[in-house]
Amino acid sequence: MKHTQRHATIVDIAKKLGISASTVSRALSDHPDIKKETKEHVRKIAKELQYSPNPIAQSLKSNRTTTIGVIVPEIKHDFFSSAISGIEDVAYRSGYTIIVCQSNESYEREVVNANALMHHRVAGVIVSISQNTKSGGHFQDLLRRRIPIVFFDRVCEDVVADKVVIDDYKSAFDAVSYLVGKGYKTIAHFAGPKELGICKRRLNGYVDSIKQLPLLTPNDWVRYGGLHEQDGYTSMDYLIKEKNIPDAIFAVNDPVAIGAFQKIKEAGLKIPDDIAIMGFSNNKIASLVEPQLTTIDQPSFEMGRKSAEILVKIIEDKIVEPKTWVLDTKLIIRGST
Repeated sequence: MKHTQRHATIVDIAKKLGISASTVSRALSDHPDIKKETKEHVRKIAKELQYSPNPIAQSLKSNRTTTIGVIVPEIKHDFFSSAISGIEDVAYRSGYTIIVCQSNESYEREVVNANALMHHRVAGVIVSISQNTKSGGHFQDLLRRRIPIVFFDRVCEDVVADKVVIDDYKSAFDAVSYLVGKGYKTIAHFAGPKELGICKRRLNGYVDSIKQLPLLTPNDWVRYGGLHEQDGYTSMDYLIKEKNIPDAIFAVNDPVAIGAFQKIKEAGLKIPDDIAIMGFSNNKIASLVEPQLTTIDQPSFEMGRKSAEILVKIIEDKIVEPKTWVLDTKLIIRGST
């Protein structure tokens, strides 16, 4: 009958050498009080016994782990799954592992996630906030415990921390200006939640851009909703029922654009002949629909990588001066406009 081999411990090394476990522990952590030859003996026996340190025991001692916590609204959308890949890429190369939590767009769940990561003694946290998060008290708690935070994409305005973002206002302004330049006269905006920073900035970009169209009143053409396919579908359904069909739609993100896209097709309207449509973020689905979706390419993988690079630097170099890092976007013109 096979026995599973148990892991060698500091006590095993100590017994073999006839010294105390505390001497072994200090020798392994290269303590200056331990003689050079003792350190060499200890390392030799540790290697023979295939000893490897216990990360949980180490974390209890140092009060920190080599784990990075990640909180995102949801994993199912390309933007966040791609950002997580970027985070993981840097974390792995830097000797960290990651724990991913989903807030499912719920503020309450985000608070539970933040507390769970705090109790796990994570080394730091990377966050994109839920659409319902209005204040960052739960993140202030992490910072008070000296757990550094880096926000990306959706940031908490009231928390002083590093932030990796894009220029949502300028990206939206340039995208809608492209539609104006193409000759579209009535351009609707399917906006996201009113309180969420990225949505506010994209809305403002839209509003300022359509000032180039003298006859268009923004309020008549803005539909507020959430950030999912169903929200775009519902907004489009409303406009069709009201017989109030714009020439073009600028959606707050790709899922909302895809929901609208579906309703337009169901109604027997042609894209872009009857109505043009533009998304935001360049999810994979944007190039899989027919016609392909015009959108703004948001560098999600790069946002994840940059966030992790900053966090590792804060953890290891104890940098305290937070900055906001703005990454570039680009307009991807496809068949839907």
